[in-house]
Amino acid sequence: MNKGIIEISPGFEDVMPREYIDLVNDGPYGRKLGIDDLGTFKEAIEEHPLCAGCALALALRLVLASLPAIEDTIIVGSTGCSSLAFSQVAIHNIHSLFGNQNAVATGLKRALQIRFPNKTKDVVVMAGDGAIGDIGLETVMHSWFRGENITTIMFDNEIYANTGGQESCMSPKRAVLYMAPTGKKFPKAAMPEVAHAAGCAYAATITPASPKRLGKIVNQAILIAREIGSTYIQIYCPCPTNFKFKPSESLKMAKDRVKDETYLIKEYFSPEAREFVEGLEKGGGN
Repeated sequence: MNKGIIEISPGFEDVMPREYIDLVNDGPYGRKLGIDDLGTFKEAIEEHPLCAGCALALALRLVLASLPAIEDTIIVGSTGCSSLAFSQVAIHNIHSLFGNQNAVATGLKRALQIRFPNKTKDVVVMAGDGAIGDIGLETVMHSWFRGENITTIMFDNEIYANTGGQESCMSPKRAVLYMAPTGKKFPKAAMPEVAHAAGCAYAATITPASPKRLGKIVNQAILIAREIGSTYIQIYCPCPTNFKFKPSESLKMAKDRVKDETYLIKEYFSPEAREFVEGLEKGGGN
């Protein structure tokens, strides 16, 4: 995308919303920005309708600030808490039916490769644990089996937060939840390991309590997806509303889960992805 597509036509400056003018004049389009630059530019998301203390909202903000080419990125989402915020995001995005987001992303990526053969267009799936780990697992897995050039990001709040707090495959074992009143009977799904075994070139887990590392993981996952194949990122997004802790404690919850090793930060690389990332690091950039 050429930045000119968002420029304001002469004579319309006075009738355009201030938010749009700020985005054109001081937004991320056409600029190399990242986590370190937050607070110095007009971000792609600055307001949202999610709950106070929602770690998903913070994770989304960090992800958007880490995209290697925001002007050439399209998000494919699905029903869930994250979808409520997409209407506030200044990036092209598609709301798919619940669970079919990876099928939609696959078709979109292939169509963009045909339409823009000389231009890279990044397609990034962003959805919750229900859409990716439960109801949408079939389309997710088959996109990985085929090695589609898309990145899948799970906002893992370990619960069906958008519909009242029911158990999901990502809920921890023994968690007491709606539909699990005596505690969940089986362990949290090992989605990063599943992604790695299913052929993802790169898979990682991270929390928004480590913003710089999150930014690096998101950036390199998308770059790997461009050149090699499917990538997967799982971001822990503790939910204060359904897990009943104070909104101000979300980051503490994330840090504690890493500290007590119940939510480890880890990465899995295919040999090709490892070689590719090493080349990026030697070259000094993306």
